[in-house]
Amino acid sequence: MLGNLLGGFIVIIVGVNLIPTVADQVYGAINVNASGSLVDSRVTGASGTILNLTPLFFALGIMSAGVALTVGGLRNAGVM
Repeated sequence: MLGNLLGGFIVIIVGVNLIPTVADQVYGAINVNASGSLVDSRVTGASGTILNLTPLFFALGIMSAGVALTVGGLRNAGVM
């Protein structure tokens, strides 16, 4: 039980610390060319929209994984 709860919190903490890195990489993929200089936008349309939503989907995945581990631990302990 305690292992699942601790695992859930560790997943959340690591995921929250990685969100800025994911957001920076998405920004670089959209606005920086191969030589490292800024451009207006290399990705447009639906591809740009989906790429901009990547940090949101990453955060939702981390949140759902952490909640699933925590709920599993509480269920095994008989609390839920």
